[in-house]
Amino acid sequence: MDNSENNNIEIAGRINSEFVFSHRIYGEGFYNFDIAVKRLSGSEDIIPVTVSERLFDKNDIVIGNNIKIDGQVRSYNDFSGTKNHLVISVFAREMFYNVGENENNIELNGFICRKPVYRTTPMGREIADILIAVNRAYNKSDYIPCIVWGRNARYAGKLDVGDNIKISGRIQSRKYQKKTDDGFKEKTAYEISVSKIERVQDN
Repeated sequence: MDNSENNNIEIAGRINSEFVFSHRIYGEGFYNFDIAVKRLSGSEDIIPVTVSERLFDKNDIVIGNNIKIDGQVRSYNDFSGTKNHLVISVFAREMFYNVGENENNIELNGFICRKPVYRTTPMGREIADILIAVNRAYNKSDYIPCIVWGRNARYAGKLDVGDNIKISGRIQSRKYQKKTDDGFKEKTAYEISVSKIERVQDN
């Protein structure tokens, strides 16, 4: 069963890296690259993308050129280090070259799989962190971290594990410092900044 109605993203920006081979499944090769998408503030989100070799030609890969992607947000656990961590990327279903600019829209329909954490910042801003599971074909799920603001954060903080929710928003990247044995290392987290959230009522 296709889950395209549960997980849709449209993102447009500029190609920010070379296409690097990632893996092969049933004879089909997949590549990774980054797309840079500007926010209204002028800062950029650098978002990783995975794409099939069947969707692009080598001549299409020009760093700095605009690109538009229709696809889904995917997650997987990376066990390469001492601890596993959740890796988030955009899985491209279609790509369009030299069109689109700074588009970043996502819609998800999933289930809360960890109790939302509501808090306020030192400046008094309300925030809630949510982790949702979005069903995929072949009994798989993508686990996607989301961040909610303001009155929506207050609402999200009252939701429970297992609640079915629909959200709209944008994917963003965030730098943070992680403590290691050698000091601190800069890491990047990816999350959905939620602009709209609603609970799906049981029929």
